[in-house]
Amino acid sequence: MMPSDNLTTYLIIGAFLLVIGLFGMIRHRSLIGMLISVELILAGAGVNFMAFNRFTAPDPAIGQAFTLFIMGIAAAEAAIVISLVIAVLRRYSTIDPEAVSDMQG
Repeated sequence: MMPSDNLTTYLIIGAFLLVIGLFGMIRHRSLIGMLISVELILAGAGVNFMAFNRFTAPDPAIGQAFTLFIMGIAAAEAAIVISLVIAVLRRYSTIDPEAVSDMQG
């Protein structure tokens, strides 16, 4: 039996992407680094949906539809965040979130 024929392999990969994404959200100080970290978290969720779809779901279209929905959310989130980063860069000449003091509540 190949390692790719096991649900646990895919769940470990998904958990690894999630942990790397969470670590990146905590560690990165730039908005672009935070965006990449969120994308890793969403990729981990997509891997988990596809793994459960492949090994446990009676209807394979359900997991694929959820994964496509996650990919659409990730694309929309990336477009919105990139436009916000460009707006912040134009206004403050930096993308460091700590340097932007007007946005603090």
